[in-house]
Amino acid sequence: MAASSVAAFWAVAALLVVLPGPDWAFVLSSGVRSPTVIPAVAGIVCGYAGVTIVVAAGVGTLIARSSAALTALTIIGGIYLIWQGARTLIRESGPLVISHATASSPDSSRQTLARGMGVSALNPKALLLFVALLPQFTSVRGSWPLTVQLGLLGCIFTATCAVFYLCLGSFARRILLTRPAAARFLSRFSGVAMVVIGALLLVERFVG
Repeated sequence: MAASSVAAFWAVAALLVVLPGPDWAFVLSSGVRSPTVIPAVAGIVCGYAGVTIVVAAGVGTLIARSSAALTALTIIGGIYLIWQGARTLIRESGPLVISHATASSPDSSRQTLARGMGVSALNPKALLLFVALLPQFTSVRGSWPLTVQLGLLGCIFTATCAVFYLCLGSFARRILLTRPAAARFLSRFSGVAMVVIGALLLVERFVG
């Protein structure tokens, strides 16, 4: 696989990762309210790793071409984002930052990990992006099998997400927690953003 193709894909992937979206909202919310963003970021990464496997195996293309399957994924993903956003807003009735003991407990970390996986893996936009974008940087005449090429590009995208979201969440954690008013605003904004994005997914699917 040509190094130039890998570099070009990474440049595009980096630009896409830095664009705000549901991943941003979830990571920022977790960064503000938890002593570590690692479970949240790990969940996002695991979700994209799952999408990579699905696309590399050819299942992603089948889903994208099936109107019923894509509609089902959109409904599930949209409702899930709305639920996560509403949950974030409801939590504002309690303390802004949960205790270290609670946040670092295995159950809490596993829940955050699972939520992060849902945010990225159930996002139909992510699947469509992978299906449309990854093949443009591969070659059927290359020395590597197409599945391996798709897997490599997916891993590059996932690794880029991991680095960026770790930095983003750490920034939110270290900077905003010294500013309670700003932190509370960001937490509420993250919740509203997830609700709006989830609703837009549903509206776009059924109205567009």
